[in-house]
Amino acid sequence: MLIVFEGIDGSGKTTLSNRVARELRRAGLRVRHVREDGKLASPVSEGLRLFTKNPRNLALTPMAELLLYAARETQLLEEVTRPALAEYEIVIADRFLYTAEVLARWGRGLPEHEVRPVLDACARGLQPDRVFLIDVDPAIARARRRISKLLAPPQGTSSRKGLAGVGMQARLRAGYRSLAAESPERWSLIENADVPLDTLVTLLVQEVQRLVKGEAPDAAPVRARPVSPIRSLAEARVRFLSRLDGWMKEEPQLAAWFLAGLEGPDIEQRRKLLAGQCPALIAHGLTGLTDASAWDLRRQLEEAAPVQVLGSLKDLAAEDPEAWALRERWETRKQEAIADSLEGLDAERAWTLRERIYFSAAEQVVGSLAGLGGERAWEERGRWLSDMGGEAALGLERVARIACRSIRGVDDERAWEWRERAWEAAPDAVLRSLDRLDSERAWELRERHVARAPRAVLGTMEGLDVPRAWALRESFGVQCEEVLDSFVGMEGATAWKLRLALADTWPAATVKNLGPLAFTPRGRSLIERLLESHPHDFALLRQAVRATQDPTTQELRDASA
Repeated sequence: MLIVFEGIDGSGKTTLSNRVARELRRAGLRVRHVREDGKLASPVSEGLRLFTKNPRNLALTPMAELLLYAARETQLLEEVTRPALAEYEIVIADRFLYTAEVLARWGRGLPEHEVRPVLDACARGLQPDRVFLIDVDPAIARARRRISKLLAPPQGTSSRKGLAGVGMQARLRAGYRSLAAESPERWSLIENADVPLDTLVTLLVQEVQRLVKGEAPDAAPVRARPVSPIRSLAEARVRFLSRLDGWMKEEPQLAAWFLAGLEGPDIEQRRKLLAGQCPALIAHGLTGLTDASAWDLRRQLEEAAPVQVLGSLKDLAAEDPEAWALRERWETRKQEAIADSLEGLDAERAWTLRERIYFSAAEQVVGSLAGLGGERAWEERGRWLSDMGGEAALGLERVARIACRSIRGVDDERAWEWRERAWEAAPDAVLRSLDRLDSERAWELRERHVARAPRAVLGTMEGLDVPRAWALRESFGVQCEEVLDSFVGMEGATAWKLRLALADTWPAATVKNLGPLAFTPRGRSLIERLLESHPHDFALLRQAVRATQDPTTQELRDASA
């Protein structure tokens, strides 16, 4: 019997499939999981997975990607899955050929008549006995992935698929749900949101045991409860905090993550309650905050999570006297984190500190020069590159990525020479280095590669108010949430037209996009309309709370009383 777990990245399918496999073994069944603990049992398939994941392969076309995904799953089927089906009672797979289909059709836009024949040939008639679609709001899935990366930083680079942005996750989710609706006799939809993990594992184990016995599957999918409309900003805050309180019991790391950047007595109370359980996440969530409570919490957490505390010294917090005192306390122990906290700082105090810690954290020191184009910055870059072996080293991926971070937002001739040399090794990093640049060379590079890496390209356009920027933003239609992140707080007819066109597709990002406009009558009206239309959207609740956290707003003071 073949049992498949499908779902978007961060849905929890890997965790659930592994837990279910263990519980079934405890129940006396012979079980083989072909992706135990997240690693494919076939080395060939694992190698193909790493190849398709590597952003260095930015030029990979949709059809080539489909064939590689199909090859990965076919190798696993032939090498591991089919032999296991002859030996074990139950074979569990974390992903199947459905992943390749959803990515190709809904993710990249390939037509069904081109995709299905390829995958049917790979399957050779094999179909799962049951597919569990682990479904979750992409915002929650994204948070879980980021939590995992923060607590256990991965080796290597980010995923090539991630360059497509948040819109990709939304399209993939829609694709999985469409396949499930087409074959309800084979698929079970399991919502992994407000149901405790142990409860889900028990339900899934019972479902598999019914299948083993030849009994009919449970006809009722696991779904979250319906949500009533939200009528006011005060109600949105109450709803947000209620959801958060549920996670504080069942999934405290998720609760800690979603407190990031928020203010208010009710928020501070929950931060303090979670600080002992999740020190790194609470510290990370203080990024940019400068109120007295935030500094108190940094001092409380610095021994338990020094890297995250130092990492929170961004924006307004970066040059606060408390920030310099914190750096001094950790200078001999956490030089790399201290260097990272100096990003973009051009004060003499920052340069003196860079010089003191250079030999302990050269890469981070050079990375902290982002946005600095003066001669002093180039002398530091030149020293580092010489230590790395000279300009030829820019062809090495690690060196190329550090170099591109260092020249982010720098538009002089030397920066472009570095980009040219680094392109082959780290094209995505080169694109990200174009941050807020408005030169002809920057626009040519963006326009040439925006189809392959929209997230990376749009991430460099923040605040750019020129016709070329608006044309590129409008070219996406409603496909890309990151369009909204590129013109936060901007006024004007074009900005409002685009904001309103994207609002119901990306309600949370639209509220974030308002920035200070959230306090205008037009902004407030838009937030209230979106809350009423999308009460199920937790990310929208959070952005509404964050966008309107103004101590002079009586309505919000009342909500937190």
